[in-house]
Amino acid sequence: MRFLGSVLVASAIVLGACGGGEKAPATDAATPAAAPAPAAASAAAAITGTTHEVKMLGDEKGYRYEPANITVKAGDGIKFVFVSGGPHNVAFNVADIPADVKDQLNANMGPENMAELSSKMTMNPGESITISFANIKAGAYPYHCTPHLAMNMKGVITVQ
Repeated sequence: MRFLGSVLVASAIVLGACGGGEKAPATDAATPAAAPAPAAASAAAAITGTTHEVKMLGDEKGYRYEPANITVKAGDGIKFVFVSGGPHNVAFNVADIPADVKDQLNANMGPENMAELSSKMTMNPGESITISFANIKAGAYPYHCTPHLAMNMKGVITVQ
């Protein structure tokens, strides 16, 4: 019995010592090939028309965009300017944006987006966010300020 116990202890030590170190990656014929790369994202389209200005405000009158509802032509841009009561951003509800517009609008919002269809956050008065509506089809696009959505800071951009 004593001999069997010694063999078990010695086996455990040997197996433990062999278990360390780096392992080579397993190669298995059943391993699936790498997934194809996602389709290239849309490139930002430059503003070719008028750049309109919308103020982002938070004061005794509440949190709001001025004007909240604005009509632009395809190719125009909107410069959202932080005036007071921030932080502010410009965000579109992903479910409200048509699938064939989503990638282009996201690209047109710029490379500093916080998330899909959600601009960077402006923290100080005078900071701005400019969004191009070039290559965006006609329609109504509801938008909002993420930190102030519960305070009804929202509007609609209509592209003609």
